[in-house]
Amino acid sequence: MQVILLKDVDKVGLRGDVVSVARGYARNFLLPRKLAEEATDARVTELGKRDTQRARHEAKTADEAQAIADKLAKTELRFEVKAGPTGSLFGSVTPTDIADELWATQKIRVDRRKIATDNIKRIGRYEIPIDLFQDVRVDVKALVVPEGGELPSDAELEAMAAAELAAQQAAAPPESAKAEEWELVEEEVAPTSSERAEESASDDFDTSVEAAAENDEL
Repeated sequence: MQVILLKDVDKVGLRGDVVSVARGYARNFLLPRKLAEEATDARVTELGKRDTQRARHEAKTADEAQAIADKLAKTELRFEVKAGPTGSLFGSVTPTDIADELWATQKIRVDRRKIATDNIKRIGRYEIPIDLFQDVRVDVKALVVPEGGELPSDAELEAMAAAELAAQQAAAPPESAKAEEWELVEEEVAPTSSERAEESASDDFDTSVEAAAENDEL
């Protein structure tokens, strides 16, 4: 089934992309959560026109791209987001969010597919690589800060990340428990010696019955 993404979706595509997905995935996840809409011919045509209009604002030559790169090199984007106590975001900052912010604050149009970063899922300081043109790349600084607050120091950010990792490791079952669980599964699946003996006796009985039947037929 073809759908148009209304938001960036990990491992599926970016907002505005027309993608093919399983019908059940669309019906049960993407559509109810307003992450996508059905790709009708009219909507696909409308999106194509919009992309064409946006492309007019992008760099057309290497010189134009370099001029934009020089400006972006001095730019620092700021995203205020909801975050937990260990710095994890309730959501993420996506390439589309970055492209939208560049247009909103700098009036610079960048194809979100040329923003070479994964979704950002923690508060922190980032440098976002953007390919503006062939052989013209710039790293744009970005601050992802907790909503209504300020960004902690680098040392505090590292401590928060370490605390979250420790919590995840504490919540995960230890390797010994996993090994014991696997041994229990193997014990349940593997036949005991008495079961193997019974199976062998049963096989011998079946064989003798089959032999007797063959002798009767002869």
